[in-house]
Amino acid sequence: MSEQVCFCFGYTVADIETDLTRNAGRSTILERIAAEKSFGACQCVQKNPKGR
Repeated sequence: MSEQVCFCFGYTVADIETDLTRNAGRSTILERIAAEKSFGACQCVQKNPKGR
């Protein structure tokens, strides 16, 4: 099982690695997270065990 990186949207290390491979070394996951955050969908304080 891959380590979870983003608790709000469920991204794991494996997801990021796959995204990098599919996009020629560029990950689009950060862009997707930023877009969701702009809509207020981020819940890091509640979902991340570290509270951030």
